[in-house]
Amino acid sequence: MLPGVWVRNVIARHSADRPDIPGTGGQFARHLLDEMRLQHVKVEETNLGDHYDPEAKAIRLSPPNMHGRSLAAVVIAAHEAGHAMQDATGYGPLQARTRMAKQAIRIEKLGAIVMLAAPIMLVLARTPHVLLFEVVAGIVILGMSIAMHAFTLPVEFDASFRRALPVLQEGRYISDKDMPAARSILKAAAFTYVAAAAMSLLDVARWIRVLRM
Repeated sequence: MLPGVWVRNVIARHSADRPDIPGTGGQFARHLLDEMRLQHVKVEETNLGDHYDPEAKAIRLSPPNMHGRSLAAVVIAAHEAGHAMQDATGYGPLQARTRMAKQAIRIEKLGAIVMLAAPIMLVLARTPHVLLFEVVAGIVILGMSIAMHAFTLPVEFDASFRRALPVLQEGRYISDKDMPAARSILKAAAFTYVAAAAMSLLDVARWIRVLRM
Protein backbone atom coordinates (compact mmCIF):
# COMPACT_ATOMS: atom_id res chain seq x y z
CA MET A 1 0.00 0.00 0.00
CA LEU A 2 3.05 2.28 0.25
CA PRO A 3 2.89 3.61 -3.36
CA GLY A 4 -0.67 4.79 -2.77
CA VAL A 5 0.28 6.46 0.50
CA TRP A 6 3.22 8.22 -1.16
CA VAL A 7 1.06 9.45 -4.06
CA ARG A 8 -1.56 10.88 -1.69
CA ASN A 9 1.06 12.55 0.51
CA VAL A 10 2.82 14.24 -2.41
CA ILE A 11 -0.43 15.64 -3.75
CA ALA A 12 -1.68 16.67 -0.30
CA ARG A 13 1.49 18.69 0.38
CA HIS A 14 0.77 20.90 -2.63
CA SER A 15 -3.04 21.09 -2.48
CA ALA A 16 -3.39 24.34 -0.54
CA ASP A 17 -4.92 27.19 -2.52
CA ARG A 18 -2.41 29.87 -3.49
CA PRO A 19 -3.29 33.48 -4.29
CA ASP A 20 -0.51 33.70 -6.89
CA ILE A 21 -2.14 31.02 -9.07
CA PRO A 22 -4.51 32.88 -11.41
CA GLY A 23 -7.01 30.11 -12.14
CA THR A 24 -8.41 26.78 -11.05
CA GLY A 25 -7.28 23.41 -12.28
CA GLY A 26 -10.41 23.14 -14.41
CA GLN A 27 -9.81 26.54 -15.98
CA PHE A 28 -6.18 25.67 -16.67
CA ALA A 29 -7.15 22.39 -18.32
CA ARG A 30 -9.60 24.28 -20.53
CA HIS A 31 -6.93 26.83 -21.40
CA LEU A 32 -4.41 24.17 -22.39
CA LEU A 33 -6.95 22.31 -24.51
CA ASP A 34 -7.92 25.49 -26.32
CA GLU A 35 -4.26 26.35 -26.91
CA MET A 36 -3.77 22.90 -28.47
CA ARG A 37 -6.92 23.36 -30.59
CA LEU A 38 -8.68 20.54 -28.76
CA GLN A 39 -11.91 22.44 -28.16
CA HIS A 40 -13.89 19.21 -28.63
CA VAL A 41 -12.37 17.76 -25.44
CA LYS A 42 -14.56 18.48 -22.42
CA VAL A 43 -13.46 19.30 -18.88
CA GLU A 44 -15.75 17.72 -16.29
CA GLU A 45 -15.93 17.21 -12.55
CA THR A 46 -15.87 13.69 -11.14
CA ASN A 47 -15.75 11.84 -7.84
CA LEU A 48 -13.99 8.85 -9.43
CA GLY A 49 -10.47 10.28 -9.46
CA ASP A 50 -8.63 12.46 -11.95
CA HIS A 51 -8.42 10.86 -15.39
CA TYR A 52 -8.79 11.33 -19.11
CA ASP A 53 -11.53 9.38 -20.88
CA PRO A 54 -10.45 8.79 -24.50
CA GLU A 55 -13.87 7.46 -25.49
CA ALA A 56 -15.84 10.42 -24.14
CA LYS A 57 -13.04 12.85 -25.07
CA ALA A 58 -13.13 14.35 -21.60
CA ILE A 59 -10.70 15.37 -18.89
CA ARG A 60 -12.28 14.59 -15.55
CA LEU A 61 -10.97 16.23 -12.40
CA SER A 62 -11.84 15.65 -8.76
CA PRO A 63 -13.56 18.59 -7.01
CA PRO A 64 -10.38 19.87 -5.28
CA ASN A 65 -8.49 19.89 -8.58
CA MET A 66 -11.41 21.16 -10.63
CA HIS A 67 -12.10 24.16 -8.40
CA GLY A 68 -8.84 24.56 -6.48
CA ARG A 69 -6.16 27.15 -7.21
CA SER A 70 -3.34 24.98 -5.94
CA LEU A 71 -0.09 23.82 -7.49
CA ALA A 72 -1.38 20.23 -7.39
CA ALA A 73 -4.59 21.22 -9.21
CA VAL A 74 -2.71 22.98 -12.01
CA VAL A 75 -0.08 20.26 -12.47
CA ILE A 76 -2.60 17.40 -12.40
CA ALA A 77 -4.71 19.28 -14.95
CA ALA A 78 -1.60 19.50 -17.15
CA HIS A 79 -0.98 15.77 -16.72
CA GLU A 80 -4.50 14.92 -17.86
CA ALA A 81 -4.15 17.36 -20.74
CA GLY A 82 -1.05 15.35 -21.64
CA HIS A 83 -3.30 12.32 -22.11
CA ALA A 84 -5.56 14.39 -24.36
CA MET A 85 -2.47 15.28 -26.41
CA GLN A 86 -1.59 11.58 -26.65
CA ASP A 87 -5.08 10.80 -27.88
CA ALA A 88 -5.06 13.62 -30.42
CA THR A 89 -1.77 12.38 -31.92
CA GLY A 90 -2.86 8.73 -32.06
CA TYR A 91 -0.35 7.63 -29.42
CA GLY A 92 -0.40 3.83 -29.75
CA PRO A 93 0.37 2.90 -26.11
CA LEU A 94 -2.60 4.99 -24.92
CA GLN A 95 -4.92 3.17 -27.33
CA ALA A 96 -3.57 -0.17 -26.11
CA ARG A 97 -3.96 0.94 -22.49
CA THR A 98 -7.58 1.89 -23.12
CA ARG A 99 -8.34 -1.59 -24.46
CA MET A 100 -6.45 -3.24 -21.62
CA ALA A 101 -8.24 -1.16 -18.99
CA LYS A 102 -11.59 -2.53 -20.15
CA GLN A 103 -10.21 -6.05 -20.05
CA ALA A 104 -8.72 -5.48 -16.59
CA ILE A 105 -12.14 -4.64 -15.15
CA ARG A 106 -13.64 -7.83 -16.60
CA ILE A 107 -10.67 -9.92 -15.47
CA GLU A 108 -10.80 -8.61 -11.90
CA LYS A 109 -14.51 -9.47 -11.68
CA LEU A 110 -13.92 -12.91 -13.18
CA GLY A 111 -11.05 -13.53 -10.78
CA ALA A 112 -13.21 -12.71 -7.78
CA ILE A 113 -15.99 -15.02 -9.04
CA VAL A 114 -13.57 -17.89 -9.66
CA MET A 115 -12.04 -17.65 -6.21
CA LEU A 116 -15.41 -17.30 -4.47
CA ALA A 117 -16.65 -20.40 -6.31
CA ALA A 118 -13.69 -22.50 -5.17
CA PRO A 119 -15.18 -23.75 -1.85
CA ILE A 120 -18.53 -24.50 -3.51
CA MET A 121 -16.87 -26.48 -6.29
CA LEU A 122 -14.87 -28.38 -3.68
CA VAL A 123 -18.04 -29.47 -1.88
CA LEU A 124 -19.79 -30.47 -5.11
CA ALA A 125 -16.87 -32.33 -6.67
CA ARG A 126 -15.46 -33.67 -3.38
CA THR A 127 -11.89 -33.56 -4.66
CA PRO A 128 -9.11 -31.18 -3.56
CA HIS A 129 -7.89 -30.93 -7.15
CA VAL A 130 -10.85 -28.71 -7.99
CA LEU A 131 -9.92 -26.32 -5.21
CA LEU A 132 -6.32 -26.21 -6.41
CA PHE A 133 -7.44 -25.48 -9.97
CA GLU A 134 -9.81 -22.75 -8.83
CA VAL A 135 -7.17 -21.07 -6.67
CA VAL A 136 -4.50 -21.19 -9.38
CA ALA A 137 -6.95 -19.89 -12.00
CA GLY A 138 -8.05 -17.07 -9.73
CA ILE A 139 -4.50 -16.03 -8.92
CA VAL A 140 -3.53 -16.10 -12.61
CA ILE A 141 -6.51 -13.95 -13.53
CA LEU A 142 -5.76 -11.40 -10.81
CA GLY A 143 -2.08 -11.51 -11.76
CA MET A 144 -2.99 -10.55 -15.32
CA SER A 145 -4.72 -7.49 -13.90
CA ILE A 146 -1.49 -6.54 -12.12
CA ALA A 147 0.44 -6.88 -15.38
CA MET A 148 -2.09 -4.66 -17.16
CA HIS A 149 -1.71 -1.95 -14.54
CA ALA A 150 2.08 -2.11 -14.81
CA PHE A 151 1.86 -1.85 -18.61
CA THR A 152 0.28 1.58 -18.28
CA LEU A 153 3.28 3.10 -16.49
CA PRO A 154 5.07 4.22 -19.71
CA VAL A 155 1.84 5.90 -20.84
CA GLU A 156 1.65 7.84 -17.59
CA PHE A 157 5.31 8.90 -17.69
CA ASP A 158 4.89 10.07 -21.28
CA ALA A 159 1.89 12.19 -20.25
CA SER A 160 3.78 13.66 -17.30
CA PHE A 161 7.28 14.25 -18.63
CA ARG A 162 7.07 14.32 -22.43
CA ARG A 163 3.78 16.23 -22.63
CA ALA A 164 2.84 18.10 -19.46
CA LEU A 165 6.28 19.13 -18.21
CA PRO A 166 7.40 20.82 -21.47
CA VAL A 167 4.09 22.68 -21.59
CA LEU A 168 4.53 23.93 -18.03
CA GLN A 169 8.14 24.95 -18.67
CA GLU A 170 7.83 26.53 -22.10
CA GLY A 171 4.58 28.33 -21.26
CA ARG A 172 6.08 29.66 -18.02
CA TYR A 173 2.95 28.57 -16.21
CA ILE A 174 5.01 27.44 -13.21
CA SER A 175 7.71 29.54 -11.55
CA ASP A 176 11.24 28.18 -11.35
CA LYS A 177 10.97 27.73 -7.60
CA ASP A 178 7.86 25.56 -8.06
CA MET A 179 9.35 23.31 -10.74
CA PRO A 180 10.84 20.73 -8.30
CA ALA A 181 7.44 20.37 -6.63
CA ALA A 182 5.74 20.18 -10.03
CA ARG A 183 8.06 17.33 -11.02
CA SER A 184 7.15 15.49 -7.82
CA ILE A 185 3.44 15.91 -8.52
CA LEU A 186 3.88 14.70 -12.11
CA LYS A 187 5.76 11.67 -10.84
CA ALA A 188 3.00 10.98 -8.32
CA ALA A 189 0.37 11.26 -11.06
CA ALA A 190 2.34 8.80 -13.19
CA PHE A 191 2.68 6.32 -10.31
CA THR A 192 -1.06 6.21 -9.63
CA TYR A 193 -1.30 2.99 -11.64
CA VAL A 194 1.63 1.47 -9.76
CA ALA A 195 -0.42 1.97 -6.62
CA ALA A 196 -3.36 0.27 -8.33
CA ALA A 197 -1.15 -2.67 -9.29
CA ALA A 198 0.07 -2.95 -5.71
CA MET A 199 -3.52 -3.03 -4.47
CA SER A 200 -4.31 -5.80 -6.95
CA LEU A 201 -1.37 -7.75 -5.54
CA LEU A 202 -2.79 -7.20 -2.07
CA ASP A 203 -6.11 -8.61 -3.30
CA VAL A 204 -4.33 -11.79 -4.41
CA ALA A 205 -2.76 -12.20 -0.97
CA ARG A 206 -6.09 -11.52 0.72
CA TRP A 207 -7.90 -14.16 -1.32
CA ILE A 208 -5.18 -16.73 -0.60
CA ARG A 209 -5.58 -16.08 3.11
CA VAL A 210 -9.37 -16.35 2.92
CA LEU A 211 -9.20 -19.68 1.11
CA ARG A 212 -6.63 -21.07 3.55
CA MET A 213 -9.10 -20.40 6.35
